[in-house]
Amino acid sequence: MREDVRGRIDALVAVGRPAEARAVARTALADDGPEAGLFLALARAHMAEDDDDHDDDAERVFREGLDAFPDDIGLLAGYAELCTRSDSMDRPGRHARGPVLLARLREIAPESVELKRAEAAGSSVSTNARNSASVHRVQSFDAARAFAEAPTPQAAADQAAQWAAAAPRDLRFAVLAETTAALAATGRTWLRLLLCRGVEYRFATGLVVAVLIVLRITVLPAIPYGMAAGLGLLLGLPFLGLRRLLRAARERAADRIAAAISVSASVSEAAPGAEAGEGAEPGDGADADGDAETRGDDEAAVGGDGPGVPELPPVPRVTRREYAFAGAGLALLFAVGGTSYAASLEYPRYDIVAHDTFRGLQGFELREEFDPFGAISDGELNDSTARVYAAADAAPDAAAEYLVAVTTGDFHEMRESFVDDDRLFPAVTDQEGVVHESWQAETGPHGAWMRCLRYTEAGTGTPRAMCVWGDKGSIGMVLFTAADENHEAVEETARSVGTAFLRPAAD
Repeated sequence: MREDVRGRIDALVAVGRPAEARAVARTALADDGPEAGLFLALARAHMAEDDDDHDDDAERVFREGLDAFPDDIGLLAGYAELCTRSDSMDRPGRHARGPVLLARLREIAPESVELKRAEAAGSSVSTNARNSASVHRVQSFDAARAFAEAPTPQAAADQAAQWAAAAPRDLRFAVLAETTAALAATGRTWLRLLLCRGVEYRFATGLVVAVLIVLRITVLPAIPYGMAAGLGLLLGLPFLGLRRLLRAARERAADRIAAAISVSASVSEAAPGAEAGEGAEPGDGADADGDAETRGDDEAAVGGDGPGVPELPPVPRVTRREYAFAGAGLALLFAVGGTSYAASLEYPRYDIVAHDTFRGLQGFELREEFDPFGAISDGELNDSTARVYAAADAAPDAAAEYLVAVTTGDFHEMRESFVDDDRLFPAVTDQEGVVHESWQAETGPHGAWMRCLRYTEAGTGTPRAMCVWGDKGSIGMVLFTAADENHEAVEETARSVGTAFLRPAAD
């Protein structure tokens, strides 16, 4: 009877009903007195909550049980597992008790399964059903191992089904049976590959995305970063289907365990009437044999570990293969980061030539009155100038012949679209004139992207042109008088002015 109660407690914990499991354990302890297995079952029902307060309660139960049964292997191993898994910073005293308990286990049960499980507790994940990440890992580990060891996927599913039938209240076997059955179905080859080689697939996906990013940084700047991100998401979509399948398998396994618990409870309730022998004659051997056979069938339907059921190994927190691919992933990340950093250093360097006079005109500094580079962060700028040029004897209110603004710096994020959408300079022409036309120009000074427009200056009625250019090492703007000039003439004037104010820096 005690074995049946402990099995029911373990099954309730397995399907995520630890509160009911604790109630059953306490009732059994109150009715039938202390028993090491019940103390262990009650403690594990507290541990299943994955909560600090319940861990404290579990420790009290373990200590109470060990006071009564000081050399019980199950209690020692369970307590050692609790202590080993505890946080050494949050619960230093409890964590320190783990090695002491393990030493005691090695002394009294050096080859026991309980000792091996307790020793692996610190390096393996919990099978607590409330911890979805751990449950997913245990499920994936068990299924991948089953497929790897079986000759065919269907053979793995059949073997897992036999184990689950022999141990109908073991959630881990139930999950394994449901998972292998789902993945062994026709058309699930790709999902099996993702399950067994998920680490490799993720690394390959990261490698593809990394290659796209490196190409974008180096030789194909027209490729948007969104393409790499979109491809990464697209390649990751198959994992969503796998996760849905695994979640459905866990739900079916929980339903199976719940059904086993219901059958177990029904058999336990029917047992008193059967023991009283109601309706049976003392000499009726055939009926007695029939009752014994029926009881045997019931026990097989709800029983615990049956013959041939293996001890599933602890699930490692991190395998060597995962360590290897994690290292390769870090190396890939450093490679992308290094490429990005190198690209940030590789931009054209220019020197600014700030002319005091230009084409026979006198130059005047504008930076105090007009700063066209206010939207650019200081960390990107190296040097800049902004000047107007007019005749030395020109009237104070006369229109300037040229306005030139040039800056140099690290503009490695510069794209052609930045020149097109007016993000580089304030819209001076909208404030001071009427724009007639705007167009994408041919290359600007030193091959930069360039855009030009023609407008009429509001204050003086002077026809003007403005060209803005930019590359990864310079940004510039020039305004000048342009009476009825065609696009080619405007662009050529802008290029000649930009070339006069910028020159490639000496190495």
